[in-house]
Amino acid sequence: MSEQRVPEGSIRKLWPTERDTFRNHLLRLDKESRRMRFAHGVSDAFIDDYASRMNEMGSLVYAYIEDGEARAAAELRKLGDTWGQEAEAAFSVESTHQDMGIGTELMGRVIRSARNRGVQRLYMSCLAENSRMQAIARKYEADLRFEYGEVVGEIVPQEPNYFSILAEAVEDRVGFVLAVLELQNRIVKAA
Repeated sequence: MSEQRVPEGSIRKLWPTERDTFRNHLLRLDKESRRMRFAHGVSDAFIDDYASRMNEMGSLVYAYIEDGEARAAAELRKLGDTWGQEAEAAFSVESTHQDMGIGTELMGRVIRSARNRGVQRLYMSCLAENSRMQAIARKYEADLRFEYGEVVGEIVPQEPNYFSILAEAVEDRVGFVLAVLELQNRIVKAA
């Protein structure tokens, strides 16, 4: 991961029951951040539908959580019916949390997850003017090429090993505990 510290939150995998957390983050994206994430303007209805299918699309979603709210998210989506040769990565960071190193940290988690699933090529695409995403991709030595007004990045993850698998498993356990504590805090606040 990068040496730059993220702010006072935590990064963890979102669980299937946390679709609303993912949706609420996407709904908070300003107009420009939505355009950068989806390569065109999208409505609230589009985001509702997109987030509702978070788990059906074969995605893993990592989020930066601060005060119980996701402020950034990174998706790893398999291309095809099973994990295998290729996968796609996508990122979104709320404008108030950009330029803090969060996207870089999320990219590291996505690459490791792709590696642990045997992905041999990880793709990301962004608009040509999305210099932030391109800078993050360069930090991870992505091969960038311009195609039809977009930039496509390709990363070749390393082979999984004991340490990469163990690191993800430990983070998942810690992330599960954090998710339970966040749920408990929401219940207490609602009471």
